Amino acid sequence: MSGRGGIFIEFVIQGNVVKATAIDPDSGLEASVIGPANAPQAAMADAARRKLEYLRKKKP
Repeated sequence: MSGRGGIFIEFVIQGNVVKATAIDPDSGLEASVIGPANAPQAAMADAARRKLEYLRKKKP
């Protein structure tokens, strides 16, 4: 993952929607996914982490 081996995950719930954001503390790169508020947090966090990894690989 990142140089220190960790990322931050933030969840914001508004009504029936949740936004999960994965943040790389070293680079400041962020990736967000949106889903239903009743979705398991682990699934949302995993999707955000995978999107962050995709963005890291895509970034020059």
